[in-house]
Amino acid sequence: MLKRKEVLKLNHELLKKALEGDELSISKIFTNIEYSTKDGMEYLKELSLRAGNAYTIGITGSPGAGKSTLISDLIEEYAKNDLKIGVIMIDPSSPFSKGSFMGNRIRMQDKTMLKNVFIRSIASRGFLGGVSAEAIMLMEAMDGLGFDKIIVETVGSGQTDTDIVSAVHSILVLVIPGSGDEIQALKAGIMEIGDFYVINKSDKIEAESLYNSIKFAIESGETNWRDGWKPSIIKISALKKYGISELIQGITQHEKFVKEHDLFIKRIYQRRHKIIELYLKKKIDEVLLNTIRENEDIISEYEKKGTGLTETIEEIYENFKKKI
Repeated sequence: MLKRKEVLKLNHELLKKALEGDELSISKIFTNIEYSTKDGMEYLKELSLRAGNAYTIGITGSPGAGKSTLISDLIEEYAKNDLKIGVIMIDPSSPFSKGSFMGNRIRMQDKTMLKNVFIRSIASRGFLGGVSAEAIMLMEAMDGLGFDKIIVETVGSGQTDTDIVSAVHSILVLVIPGSGDEIQALKAGIMEIGDFYVINKSDKIEAESLYNSIKFAIESGETNWRDGWKPSIIKISALKKYGISELIQGITQHEKFVKEHDLFIKRIYQRRHKIIELYLKKKIDEVLLNTIRENEDIISEYEKKGTGLTETIEEIYENFKKKI
């Protein structure tokens, strides 16, 4: 594991309270980090110096698969062992305001009352990989604040939820029977990243067929084995709390595998690389949008006079490059 380092500016009262577990202080720091304020980036810098100890779990799957209910079950199980649990739940953004509808926050209210549990629900902000730069930055911050387990739920957009593979130690892909052509679903991007394929609502009669389809895909090599770990298939009923203990045991075994194969630190470094990548993409998108707005006259000229489209694109592109 990475050696925990001392924070450089413990005299900062808000940071000091957050490190002591004060939830209001944690919330204020997370808000600053989420909106990339100057203070927020300083908090992230300080907390990153302490990060490198938390075990991270990503949960992805299509909408309606039961991700929030499963996370609720995992929280209850981990809380029994006096572990400090951080949860980041990513809600779909409005395509106009980029704000979140925060449905997950409403569903998880009862779990916020548990000791040593902190839940943060944030917007996806239009990121297509199911997880945003802000979400991974908050993971890094939670790690630095001393959380033992960090669970991240992707937005649940389906095949595109693949960025999570670069941000967590264990990936749970949640699937449900009777949702369509199982064989075709196995070929989608989301079915190529899992350490665990978790069949929810496994009391349905179609569950056995789905289990066999996933098992065939794993045994025949149609799905990837991340770093040599053979993906596990586990049947559960999140609503009825069936199979949760078995899933916890599986995650524990995978954590042991990750640590024994020197993958623990590797994935922390991958997480940090993903923060840099997604953060820079966000900044570039902002510059691009501003460039388009500032060059409306060039675009209008093209629309009115029918000037060359490629020349218009090249001119705006050159203006864009000057701003980067």
